[in-house]
Parts: sequence; structure tokens; C-alpha cells
Amino acid sequence: MREPLVQFLLLGGTLFLYSGWRGSGSSRINVSTGQIEHLAAGFARTWQRPPSEAEMKGLVDDYVKEEIATREAIAMGLDRDDTVIRRRLRQKLEFLVEEDASLAAPTDAELQAWLDAHPESFASEPRVAFRQVFVSPERRGAAARPHAEALVARLSAAGPGAATGRLGDPSMLPAEQQLAPLGEAARAFGQEFATTLVSLEPLRWTGPIESPYGLHVVLVRERAPAARPALAEVRPLVERELLAERKKTELQQLYERLLQKYPVSIEGRPEAAAKAAAPAAGSR
Repeated sequence: MREPLVQFLLLGGTLFLYSGWRGSGSSRINVSTGQIEHLAAGFARTWQRPPSEAEMKGLVDDYVKEEIATREAIAMGLDRDDTVIRRRLRQKLEFLVEEDASLAAPTDAELQAWLDAHPESFASEPRVAFRQVFVSPERRGAAARPHAEALVARLSAAGPGAATGRLGDPSMLPAEQQLAPLGEAARAFGQEFATTLVSLEPLRWTGPIESPYGLHVVLVRERAPAARPALAEVRPLVERELLAERKKTELQQLYERLLQKYPVSIEGRPEAAAKAAAPAAGSR
């Protein structure tokens, strides 16, 4: 009994017998009270009523069949090399990590720091108020631009308050827009037209400015720059963005830690390159 070889054989035999005993008991399927309540709750959510005794028995029977099928399939190796199962397992792992990242609500200081670091993501649109006189190239042909330039000179002489009701060509476009986000002008006149409005000198007739519809003589009456909101005004948006970044960071760190357990070898590529590329698997 003092021989190391004999001690090794006895220890190995003991571990083998223990493993066999554990394996024989692992075939037992235990349906807990909590699992039964979970099955009943799922039924109630779907059918808006609790299950009857017969329906509850059917739910438990189906759960047992599913458990048996799952264990047998894993024992047969059916879960290996299955893209759908592999993708689902990855989703579940990442979901657990993301859930942990969302447990701790961001503090006001964290939210304010995020807002300060990403002001452009939450700033309101610039606003602009303007008047315009439309000149139709379809109606005037080659004379459209000279006519628009003549209108610029005429209106400039008359000043910002010039009457424009009888000038220009008929159009469904608004002759005047009150102070509103720049996006409203973009929806009505096109993005290029709206972008030009930002650079125009206020209270001065300018043109001709092109849009998808034709030419315009424009007077910017008022312009307000994009405003940076207070945290209270955009708190839900900031919290959503911060939590999304936190989840992304947690996933990246998870894969970087797990990579230490799994050396990666890619045929035709150096191992170092594989290691450098592998952490990117955590990003979506």
C-alpha cells in the first residue's frame, strides 16, 4: 500500500466508480415546482387563462419529452456542427452578458459625461424662417435664370418687406415658412436647398437657388442654430446610447478574456494574426 503505483491505481479506481455513480443518477429528470409554474405562466400569457388539469399534464409531458430529446440529441452529438444551434448558443451567452451590463442603472454623472462627449448626437436641428419666389424652368425655358436674377435685383431694391404675391410662377410650394427645423425645408424643397439656407445672409434677397422643382429667389428672415439640450430633456435617449455602448464593451472584454482559454490557429495565417482578429468576434 505504500507503493505510489498502488496508491495511484486505487485513487483512479475510486474516481472511476464515483463518476459511474454520478452518471447513473444523471439520467433522472426532475420537474420542479418552479418549472411547473413557469409552464403554467407561459400558457396563461398565450391563452389569457390558466391551464386546466389536463392541459397542465400535457405541458409537463411535453416538457419531459423535450428534455429527453435534448439529452439524447446531445449524447448523439447532434448539437455539433449545427449552425443554427451554434448561433443560438452564442446569442444566449451574449444575452447573459448584456443583461448583466444593464443591471446597474447609469448615474446622472455618467449620463452627463456621455452627453458632454457626444453633443452632436442629441443636439436639436438648426431652425430657419424664410420667404421664396419660385421661377419655373419648364414654363420660362432658357429665360428662367435671367428672370430670376432680375427678380433678385428688384426685390433687393425693395428690401426685406417687399411684396411678392404677384411675382414668380404658380407653384404648390409654400411662399413662406415660419421658424421651423431645417428638416421641414428639406422635405418640401430638397436637402440641397435646405443646406444652402444655412449659409445665406439673413434679411437679404438671394438667388437664384436651385431645387428639384426649379429656381428660387430666397430671403432668410430668421435663423436659429442647433441647440444643445439639457440632460433632463434627452435622458432616455442618452441612457439608451450609454447602455448600448456598455453592452458592446462588456462583450468585447468577454471575448478577449475567453480568447486566453482557446488558442486559435488558422491555416495559412500566422497565429498572432488570428489572435488579433478573434476579439472582433464580440462586436456585432
